Amino acid sequence: MEFLFSLALTLHVLAAVGIVGLVLVQHGKGADMGATFGSGASGSLFGAAGSANFLSRTTAVLAVVFFLTSLSLAYFASNTPKTTGSVMEDAVKSAPEAVTAPAAGEEVPAPADSASKAKDIPK
Repeated sequence: MEFLFSLALTLHVLAAVGIVGLVLVQHGKGADMGATFGSGASGSLFGAAGSANFLSRTTAVLAVVFFLTSLSLAYFASNTPKTTGSVMEDAVKSAPEAVTAPAAGEEVPAPADSASKAKDIPK
């Protein structure tokens, strides 16, 4: 299951990067006016109109891959095993024991450390 998640995530990122690159490469609707005045599109690799079809079809295929990987990643995320209990239960279990304050009139013992300055404090 972990392998499928990693594969879907890798395909998802590659499809996203591919879509961004192809959208940036494509010409907008306003580029047609410049092409009529001889911008050299007829001598391109795909011909005068072939590049638009190829790029738009490739973008559509990558968009379908992107949506399928999005759905599969959502499915994998929803089927992860849930932990039982709550965060507060875990915090109570791992908390240190509470230190109680001394009762009224009870003397607090001095620390056993010989380097302590508590003995130098006048009473």
